[in-house]
Amino acid sequence: MSIEEAQEVLLIEEQGLAAVRERIGEEFNQAVEAILSCPSRLVITGIGKSGLVGQKISATLNSTGTPSFFLHPVEAMHGDLGMVAPSDVVIAISYSGETAELNGLLVSLKRRGTTIIAMTGGCESSLARSSDIVLDIRVPMEACPLGLAPTASTTATLAMGDALAVVLLKRKQFRAADFRENHPGGSLGERLKVNVSEVMLKGEAIPSVKMGTSALSAMAVLNRENLGAVLIIDEESRVRGIITDGDVRRAMVEGRDLSTAKVDEMMTVDPVTIRGGVQAVDALSIMQQHEITILPIVGESAGLIGILHLHDLLGKGEFRFLV
Repeated sequence: MSIEEAQEVLLIEEQGLAAVRERIGEEFNQAVEAILSCPSRLVITGIGKSGLVGQKISATLNSTGTPSFFLHPVEAMHGDLGMVAPSDVVIAISYSGETAELNGLLVSLKRRGTTIIAMTGGCESSLARSSDIVLDIRVPMEACPLGLAPTASTTATLAMGDALAVVLLKRKQFRAADFRENHPGGSLGERLKVNVSEVMLKGEAIPSVKMGTSALSAMAVLNRENLGAVLIIDEESRVRGIITDGDVRRAMVEGRDLSTAKVDEMMTVDPVTIRGGVQAVDALSIMQQHEITILPIVGESAGLIGILHLHDLLGKGEFRFLV
């Protein structure tokens, strides 16, 4: 019974996120442009559960290249409002849009001429009417059976904050090296300082087959090693191609006869590779630039010596990706 109830909760939250995703429109672009053009700082404010989510959104923005700080509405009305400049952009979070403490703060912010972006499920609320841009986070229902505890709505708020952070990251061309600069004491920061030879998979752990191998044999290696790709090498162990899970799916959709196909016919020729002396942070930048999750490592003679998976950099085993 408990399992079914848990699954129902997750289903409701999934449906909430889907509803929010379908409604994203031009107002999201407006919010991004307002933040990018802000000459000073981004301020996040909210109270209660919305405030807690706002603090996490602020932390994510800070670590991904968009400086921000969280401002508690009550503290703001008792002196901390002096932290907000007219040129700042404020993201105000309230699902109902009728939170008295927050709306009281907005009066002062509007008087200063501060740009206000609302995250709310109440698009006709007092918050929405007081804001310059409204991001709609309305969900069909809460997962709480009483409809009282914020559940699906806080998930939607958090996801909208993540969407903003990621889009801003891309627009600013924020790199893995920049992330490392913001996390010098974290486990990810430590992991990115090392040489790729210290974190790559070696020897029999490398999923690889020779040129001319049957597609079915390559798929067996792909399935056994479970890294999402298999490398195609020649007699001198030089990397000639790569076959990914996506390549296999596309071949099946196209109706190709995999029982007779060879890897030479399916592989992506000359995949991106790096030398063994590269730092992990630079490898991550290359993976980000080319939008790949697998990176072969080659030696001086261009022979395959290892393979690097994105998970080996962003958190696996004793390392965790902490934002």
